[in-house]
Order: sequence, then C-alpha cells, then structure tokens
Amino acid sequence: EMKRERCRLKTQQSAWCTTLVVSDYTETLLFLGENNMAKQEMDTRFKQFGTVAFTAVTKVNDFIGYLEDGKVMGTKCNKCGMVFFPPRSDCYSCLSSDMAWFEVTGEGTLISFSKLEYGPVGFENDLPYTIAIAQFQGFKVFGRISKEIPDEAIKIGMKLTVAPLKMANDKISYVFHKA
Repeated sequence: EMKRERCRLKTQQSAWCTTLVVSDYTETLLFLGENNMAKQEMDTRFKQFGTVAFTAVTKVNDFIGYLEDGKVMGTKCNKCGMVFFPPRSDCYSCLSSDMAWFEVTGEGTLISFSKLEYGPVGFENDLPYTIAIAQFQGFKVFGRISKEIPDEAIKIGMKLTVAPLKMANDKISYVFHKA
C-alpha cells in the first residue's frame, strides 16, 4: 500500500493531462471531458530495485513483486522461444510482446567475475563487491556474488544458485550463492 501522507506533491499540467508527482507514487489524471476524469495509478515498484534505482516505471515491474515473493524470474517469448534475463517485455528477435514469466531455478555455472574496488556514483558504500555472470540452462544471469563467499573460494566453473536479497531502505535485489 502506498503511503500518500508522507508524499511531497508537485503538479505538472498540459492541455491534455495533469501529472501528480510525489515521492512514493506517481499518478496521471486524463481528461475525458469537461467534468469527467479517469484516474490511472502508475506502478512505480521498480524504484525499489538495487542499490540505486535508475527508473521507477518499467514494463516488467512484476519482477519486483516476484523478488518480494522470494522468486528470481526471467521472461520467455511465447512466439519464438527466446529467453531473457534480466526480464524483457518485448522480444528483440521477433518483436513480439507475448512474453511469459519463468522462475530461475537450479544451479548455474560461474563463467566470469570481477571484484570491484571502485564503483560508480551511488555505489561507493557497497564496495568492494564481486559481480559475475553465471550460465543457467539456456540463458545467462548477471549479478553480484554474495559477500558470504570468500574471495579465495570464487572460481570459474563453480556452481551457483540465485536468490532474492532484501537490502537497506526497502530496496531489493538478487545475489548468487554457492550451490
């Protein structure tokens, strides 16, 4: 449930709509006639993702809901079968928007990793951390390796699983764990 009482309000108006921008949600009111308005609330869950949220609204906001439910999910094109992680709402191969969610389960194999000692703005407090790519069945997953795995234990070819990670400030992400 969105907490509107703590929100700061800013209004932007044009001839066709009024957009209310607040700290916890965004909603747009579309004018249907002189006295008739339809109200559409925007889904801004994606601002919860990761250390720094670069966007609040995407076409795959359900990814956050799945993480909150303890599942790491990707998408698969129902038309051509392409598999995507991170999830996509549109297939670049056949241009279809007919996508289905699937859960990333089982073990992946570590194929590349790098320990970051310096990071971009906003990530300074996370340093150092290790990013990695793991090959799962038919797709690759990019993410961080859990800080619970010592640096000397990280080896190409090791088996990993991926799981959601609750972070500070109501943020959520996912990390690799040793299988």
